[in-house]
Amino acid sequence: MVIEELKESGARVSKGDVVAAFDRQYMQTRLDDYQDTVTQAEASFRTLKANLEVTRKAYEQSVRTVRADLEKARLDLKTIPVQSAITTETLKLAEEEANARQKEILAEARYVDEIERSRLRLGQSELKEAHNELRRVQANIDRMVVKAPLDGIAVVQPIIRGTEFTTIQAGDQLWPGQLFMKVVDPNSMIVNTFVNQADVEAIRIGARARVRFDAYPDLELPAHVYSVGALGRTGRFRANFLSEIPVTFRLDKMDPRVIPDLSVSVDVVVGSESGPALAPREALFTDSGADTPYVFVQGPSGWDKREVTVGLMNNTTAVVRSGLRPGEVLAAERPPERIKTQ
Repeated sequence: MVIEELKESGARVSKGDVVAAFDRQYMQTRLDDYQDTVTQAEASFRTLKANLEVTRKAYEQSVRTVRADLEKARLDLKTIPVQSAITTETLKLAEEEANARQKEILAEARYVDEIERSRLRLGQSELKEAHNELRRVQANIDRMVVKAPLDGIAVVQPIIRGTEFTTIQAGDQLWPGQLFMKVVDPNSMIVNTFVNQADVEAIRIGARARVRFDAYPDLELPAHVYSVGALGRTGRFRANFLSEIPVTFRLDKMDPRVIPDLSVSVDVVVGSESGPALAPREALFTDSGADTPYVFVQGPSGWDKREVTVGLMNNTTAVVRSGLRPGEVLAAERPPERIKTQ
């Protein structure tokens, strides 16, 4: 399919506006052919109805003729008393023949009627099929003119043309199912991302998130998980056995600076907890065989070892529920000097 018309990327469109049109010459030729087919089918159907009407009239005339012959034969039988023996036998045979002929004609009536109705149904079916094909071709032509489904911004998708990576434009050839444009509602936008298979298990639909924009380092917008994909894909820069799962976020708040196709990073809130202090994870230590973590707190005479109770943590930070006060200085690695234990 070759694009003949295409709305420029970034243009504002209203619902129902034509945003793209494909080459319809072949489909238009087919439409003309089917219009001729429909015209011919309608003429054939009218001819069929006329022929059936002629057949019916001829049959009705045959019925009237045999009935008249039978009635005449019965009237002739009333003259038997004044007729000779040979004439009498002739009149009786004529009455029997007329009676048999009438029975034969009337017996054929049911079959003649069925044949006429069958031919009429067949003609109607052929005419209906021709009309259906015409509507199908017309619908295909209408589908080759793409209209905006909503008010928004037209976003033309990229394509590889030879060795050049550029956007789709009029004259490009597309394959069925190829995405060539998005119409984005700037008042309700989503973020399409891919999450490592090891992390997606903790993500739930509706979970809160924070979206940061590479183009605007000071911009952070709230969002929530809108959908989680069922099938993964192989990561572009990872081994084949490491898959990424598509996750979609919907922005809960908009900003005039946000436009389609911006690159972002997303932090998903999988759990939250407030505590008296936060500590970097590299400052938490545990001994072999022990489960209780501890930290090294800087004191007047050196580093003091102190056990702490830890709550929720992420890859960088942990919530310290007890054993630590805000503002205290922690060691990021084990101090080399002598340690005073509390």
